[in-house]
Amino acid sequence: MDDPYLDELKNDFKNYSDQLKKLKKKLLKANSTELQTKIIKQIDSIANKMENNQKQSVKVTKSRLKEKKKKSKK
Repeated sequence: MDDPYLDELKNDFKNYSDQLKKLKKKLLKANSTELQTKIIKQIDSIANKMENNQKQSVKVTKSRLKEKKKKSKK
């Protein structure tokens, strides 16, 4: 299905994934517990954004499929 909004959500998810990879490397190199705590909070925040992104993507996909089904019945 070709949809600009879904493509945007997909790109956002990819960006979140890239950010997580960078933060993981940072976390492994971090020496202080304060820095580790800060990085873990950032990881949690990005994970929540990714989860919301996926939920939105599912909603939009279902909605688009319903629209498509309605059009095909007419």
